[in-house]
Amino acid sequence: RYSSIVPAVVAFTTGLVIFNISDDCPRGNYSKLKKTGEMPEVSAVASFRSGSLDFNTWILFIQYACCFGVELTMNNAAALYFNEQFGQSTEAAAAIASIFGWMNIFARPIGGFISDKSNSIGGMRGRLIWQTFCLVAEGILIILFAHATNNLGTSIFVLIIFSILVQAAEGSTFGIVPYVNPPCTGSIAGIVGAGGNVGAVCFGLAFRQLPTSKEAFIVMGITVICSSILSVCIAIQGHEGLLTGKERSNDSIAGVLTVPSQISNEEVGSAVEKHDDCPA
Repeated sequence: RYSSIVPAVVAFTTGLVIFNISDDCPRGNYSKLKKTGEMPEVSAVASFRSGSLDFNTWILFIQYACCFGVELTMNNAAALYFNEQFGQSTEAAAAIASIFGWMNIFARPIGGFISDKSNSIGGMRGRLIWQTFCLVAEGILIILFAHATNNLGTSIFVLIIFSILVQAAEGSTFGIVPYVNPPCTGSIAGIVGAGGNVGAVCFGLAFRQLPTSKEAFIVMGITVICSSILSVCIAIQGHEGLLTGKERSNDSIAGVLTVPSQISNEEVGSAVEKHDDCPA
């Protein structure tokens, strides 16, 4: 019971830090953007309605179910798997299974980082290609993990790579979310995030209903691969799709997500000179 105090304190402290020093988006806080007219005022009900009626939201919901849902499932199933398949003690099996979670330290940010880099090279199509790759590779490795039952070292190695791809797909998914419908990003993020829990419930049922965990892993892997095909159906206004569409300029897209441009050294110097010339 006392161990629960530590994450509670960390979560509370983190919340205070985020509330006091972070910005709502790269352009600043929403309240200020709304006052200046840079961001439209959208009610919570209208935001949720618009976000939930967007077809792209539900595709990302399914894809997030197939990455974060897999992670939640593995948090429960991995220790039991190593205990049953390799005869590891409960403590040893739990220690091995924890490797999956430790990959979160860097794998999810890397997924988002590569998504950003892909966007700078190929626009939204670049993001979708990376998203699709992560899901396909993740599904294949889940199936390989199900068959890696003869050697503990091989199984752990596959687990590590598979974990990295699962969490990279999570980061990649939320690299796409802000572009779906920028004024409704909060509602869309909430819906997509809920997909992870739904996926965990569905995959958990597979582990309970199927005769062996190997069969459950295979079903999970095939499901993830199938979800990657849905990337073809993602069509975000003003952006390229995976196979069709054309990227448009930000000025022609209402409510587009934009990031402040870099200011050159010359512009900074000019601004400083003007400031110095002003009377005190």
